Amino acid sequence: MGKKEQAGMKQTRPLFWFVLLTVLLCALLGGVYGQRVDATSDGDESALSGSLSGFTRVFDTVERNYADPVDPDKAILGPQYSVVGAIPGMLRTLDPHSSFFNPQAFTQLREDQEGKYYGVGMRIGQEPGKMGKPIVVVLQPIPGSPAFHAGLRPGDVIVKVDVKATDGLESDRVGAMLKGPKGTVVRVTVSREGYEEPLDFSITRDEISQRSVDDAFIVQSGIAFIHLDRFNETTNDELSAELKRLNEKTLKGLILDLRGNPGGLLQEAVDVSDHFLEKRQLIVYHYGRHSREKRYSASHGDGANHYPIVVLIDRMTASAAEIVTGALQDHDRALVIGEPSFGKGLVQTVYPLSERTGLALTTAHYYTPSGRLIQRPYNNVSFYDYYYHDENAPTPHDELRRTDGGREVYGGGGISPDIRFTEPPLTALQGKLLKACPQFW
Repeated sequence: MGKKEQAGMKQTRPLFWFVLLTVLLCALLGGVYGQRVDATSDGDESALSGSLSGFTRVFDTVERNYADPVDPDKAILGPQYSVVGAIPGMLRTLDPHSSFFNPQAFTQLREDQEGKYYGVGMRIGQEPGKMGKPIVVVLQPIPGSPAFHAGLRPGDVIVKVDVKATDGLESDRVGAMLKGPKGTVVRVTVSREGYEEPLDFSITRDEISQRSVDDAFIVQSGIAFIHLDRFNETTNDELSAELKRLNEKTLKGLILDLRGNPGGLLQEAVDVSDHFLEKRQLIVYHYGRHSREKRYSASHGDGANHYPIVVLIDRMTASAAEIVTGALQDHDRALVIGEPSFGKGLVQTVYPLSERTGLALTTAHYYTPSGRLIQRPYNNVSFYDYYYHDENAPTPHDELRRTDGGREVYGGGGISPDIRFTEPPLTALQGKLLKACPQFW
């Protein structure tokens, strides 16, 4: 064995032991939060020890004998947002939402929760360029952002970020290059129609906020419309500010649009529900095998604002958005219109690990005030169908519950609307626009 190979193996050893410790942690957590085991024995411990020993032997054999150099990060942690890899693969045997976050994914998780990041502040999209290679185009500089003040325009083609050419790179890769610590400078080179030479912009990165309330206006006299895009750390404050701006005391009705809302932070869902329910009304509760029941109720109340509410949902309304919908429906506070929601009612506890990684482990289940289980079945359906073809998953109708007013509602398959409405299919143009949905960078 050559010196270079020996040096490479020595470098992988710290990661190997980190991963082994992580696997042991997962095993321990599985004993606390996983499937119920009524009794333990020396045989069980022996089986666990044998499995861990087998894992180390397999990894060591692969590392020593595989034809090409082995990337331990890729083999054990898996690529970004991938279910491939020893640890992500293990967690996928539990449920669709227990997952391992590598450093990139863990950073993205925190950005989504905080509702802010550090970058240049522009929407970018991907289009096919010459010979089919993707090109990255500026769709819109966010007003007031560093990119806006620097003079970036819609239609600019990003050809370089600092000294790295973007030719053939996808938009998410370019977006990651545009992000960075606050106050640092990034040089962006673009080609612009009407200019023979590329244009260079030196942009100082700053904090960029991702708003939860991305639309709020008066539809007609006294009727307000508010769309919540997500539930992050600023959602409740944004909603309060918009309701104040729309003069909530004079409202005759509210349309709360939660379509496409993937959810987010539980506490923000509780605070949003608190705006519209009476004080001390139950909002949601959760419990698991070793997770005591915890109940969340309205602490402030609606302040006697009893205007009618319509909640709009679709099959992509999930998690925290389903908690809000279920609470308002169970207390007969709102009429729910649309499609059955996604059905994501598993509680993930995030355990930060070393090496800037994290473990999101399902520890409990969410229930609406009437006792409805929000989670949709996933045991007899592939994860692909679970995420992208929810119509293939069974929707049970054996969990009958009743709202405060006595209406029948069912649990175990997301939130069923009071009035079903399916949007008409998208036109070809609408489909292209949706496919090119921009992201903030």
